[in-house]
Amino acid sequence: MHIPFLGRLLLPEYGALIFGLLLLVFEAVARIVTMLLPQTVEQWLYQKTRSAFHAFARSPYKANDPLKVRAEQIRTAKDFDELCAIYGYTPEEHLVQTKDGYLLVVHRLPCRKGEVKARPGTPTGKPVVYLHHGLLMCSEIWVCLTDEERCIPFVLAEAGYDVWLGNNRGNKYSRKSVHHTPADTAFWRFSMDEFCMHDIPDTISYILDTTQQPSLGYVGFSQGTAQAFAALSVLPQLNQKVNVFVAVAPAMSPPGLSNRIVDALMKASPSLMFLLFGRRSILSSTTFWQSMLYPPLFCMVIDRGLKFLFDWQCLNIAPAQKMAAYAHLYSFTSTKSVVHWFQIMRRAVFQLYDDDVAATVRLYGQSFYHPAKFPTQNIATPIVLLYGTHDSLVDIKVMKAALPDHTVAIGIPAYEHVDMIWGKDVDKLIIPHVLEALDGGRKGRKMAITNGTT
Repeated sequence: MHIPFLGRLLLPEYGALIFGLLLLVFEAVARIVTMLLPQTVEQWLYQKTRSAFHAFARSPYKANDPLKVRAEQIRTAKDFDELCAIYGYTPEEHLVQTKDGYLLVVHRLPCRKGEVKARPGTPTGKPVVYLHHGLLMCSEIWVCLTDEERCIPFVLAEAGYDVWLGNNRGNKYSRKSVHHTPADTAFWRFSMDEFCMHDIPDTISYILDTTQQPSLGYVGFSQGTAQAFAALSVLPQLNQKVNVFVAVAPAMSPPGLSNRIVDALMKASPSLMFLLFGRRSILSSTTFWQSMLYPPLFCMVIDRGLKFLFDWQCLNIAPAQKMAAYAHLYSFTSTKSVVHWFQIMRRAVFQLYDDDVAATVRLYGQSFYHPAKFPTQNIATPIVLLYGTHDSLVDIKVMKAALPDHTVAIGIPAYEHVDMIWGKDVDKLIIPHVLEALDGGRKGRKMAITNGTT
């Protein structure tokens, strides 16, 4: 028997709704506490979690370990500038206004360490490379490594590239819009559709206008690769501006979460995410817990979470690197952008956001409506996939089938997802492939221009 109103949701969905309401109330209280909590109380909580950690676990550092000093420097760095200053680099900061009114901060490393800089904001004549972060991240994830030789942007700068690092709307560096404030629900009404239609192409256009170069190399990590797959597939003219696309830990249509219960719940009704986390930014209370917990304990919580959701062991990332980088792991994004990923996983198709989530009309078991797919086989830009063979989010056979024939895939044995940027051997296993791909893309584009094919 159908009960009006109550029959709108299934019983498990009501449970999720109640849990979501409790979670939202708890998060609201946490925000108020964060604002009002005296510093002495914060320090007390920090010391208590520190004592609890050492009572049950061993310190990840050896006595007088110099890595502890470096890791602590990186962990406590407040922003991108301070992270770069640790290694002697002085970045530029640029502001890109997207066509729909969001203001995005883009960071730039225009020269080698110690090299005399040209006037900020002017061309350097160097080949250009653009790096873009993943989901729930910002540009800091590229420069929070405990070894300079493992830091992709610094290696590229020393190799003679003009290095640019982007930021998605809504994250730590891009919380401005000419139309809305972050307090408005409308500010957070974006998904990967907006990333690919505005953030990526508008940032690339700004970079090429500033550097006066005809094209650039693109290096993406995780969702930063998905945004480029989407943008290059729906904007044909963008392929002329990107001479090579290096996809590190590529993401397109991941099979799902390793935890079957969470995976089944989200795939059954991705819109439940809105019930659980609201319609603004997701997991915004993370910074509260980060400030309260002793850093090694916070790292342990992150490791357990990654193991629970994705079955990642995180054994290829050194303890000092976790201590340094996990503090810079989280940044703001919209709940809608995460819902978009669950829609993709639900249908196992790399598609645009499905706004018509209530469409239930069917004929012979077939739906009358399917969201449009991103036509990734139409990408003309050379593609190099760098993936970890133990990455649960990458099904390389499915991914290659959805990409053009000129795609090159290189597997890194025993590496997982985040290992691809923070792993112990990134300098040996990842960076040489990135340099080779960028050099090949630059030479290929020069040859094409010489032959008059572009």
